[in-house]
Amino acid sequence: MIKKEMIAMLLAGGQGSRLGVLTTHMAKPAVPFGGKYRIIDFPLSNCINSGVDTVGVLTQYQPLRLNSHIGIGTPWDLDRYIGGVSILPPFEKNVSSEWYTGTANAILQNIEYMESCNPDYVLILSGDHIYKMDYEVMLDYHKQQKADVTIACMPVPLEEAKRFGIMITDDDRRIVDFEEKPEHPRGNLASMGIYIFSWKVLKDALLALADQPSLDFGKHVIPYCREKDQRMFAYEYNGYWKDVGTLNSYWEANMELIDIIPEFNLYEEYWRIFTKSEILPPQYVADNTAIEKSIIGEGSTIYGQVINSVIGCGVVIGKGTVVRDSIIMNRTVIGEGCNLDKAIIAEDCTVGDRVQLGVGEEEENDTRPDIYNHGLVTIAEKSVIPSGLTVGKNTVLSGSFQISEFKNESLPSGKTFIKGGDEK
Repeated sequence: MIKKEMIAMLLAGGQGSRLGVLTTHMAKPAVPFGGKYRIIDFPLSNCINSGVDTVGVLTQYQPLRLNSHIGIGTPWDLDRYIGGVSILPPFEKNVSSEWYTGTANAILQNIEYMESCNPDYVLILSGDHIYKMDYEVMLDYHKQQKADVTIACMPVPLEEAKRFGIMITDDDRRIVDFEEKPEHPRGNLASMGIYIFSWKVLKDALLALADQPSLDFGKHVIPYCREKDQRMFAYEYNGYWKDVGTLNSYWEANMELIDIIPEFNLYEEYWRIFTKSEILPPQYVADNTAIEKSIIGEGSTIYGQVINSVIGCGVVIGKGTVVRDSIIMNRTVIGEGCNLDKAIIAEDCTVGDRVQLGVGEEEENDTRPDIYNHGLVTIAEKSVIPSGLTVGKNTVLSGSFQISEFKNESLPSGKTFIKGGDEK
């Protein structure tokens, strides 16, 4: 039997429905981010930078893109004979079979994997957050406190506390109470969904709660450990951390990469973010173009203007086109004479000539105002947008379109046009 001090269990099976059409065909951790990365690159890079070389990645929803991106873990130095990265989908069992029905249920179903590593500690992570954290420092804190459970937390504005699990601690940061998304929070120290458990404590809790439907860490495991008077401590984190669970937070996190002094710095030598990179030629920027405060991915060809935007790899932007405050993902082709404002365009799209995105006044989206908002235009992967189309704000398009399908050659603000049963 191998022996590992700490292993990581990375929850990466979420559908990410609040990202709308961006996650129709892929899990949220596989969504591109920052011009060349995918969201899961950040927790994976944190693991190897922290010396955690054994990572179980729990997948479920639309796993193909995620699995092919991770492969055998080579970009993160996780292609190891002992340890390394293991993809852990749900599987058929002798007695009963089920999908992962909750965060802790997914961990419970892989208890044999964890036992095979014989760990002293288990680190539980989410695959859909953007941040840099040294888990080794958190483990040192866990040991120093002689903790059974350590929960990474960060202060949030009190008015936002009701969106999180809130820790109530004493002067020594020991957790004396826990409130899951309280209507009237008594504090503002929010759980980040990052836990270190001493292995025996985690195993006992999972087995004791095994019959609990939709077994979840925040709703079930943490309260159970509290009732058992386990030594639970809050590890306060004050760096950058972003849950990119909504289209607007995803857009904001990308925009924060390109600030003059970025809130989240991708260029630090001592804490690199690793990813699976394609073999692409350098960028090409033609004459009479203008690029201001933007990220341009490898292999992209720019003939127009790019302002305050994140451009992925292999993107083409035509002559006379202006891209502003937008995210254009890999291999998308934008025609000539276009004007794009606050657009999120997924991979492998084709946008014709003279297309105007993000024009006019804002109107509430007619199908999912909770998803498509903040003035964004969202276009799903492999969509074809015809030349001459004008599109308003808080809109969403998915499919291959002809200009004749649009009244007055426009899609007004707040409208949804989704083909092929991909509506979200």
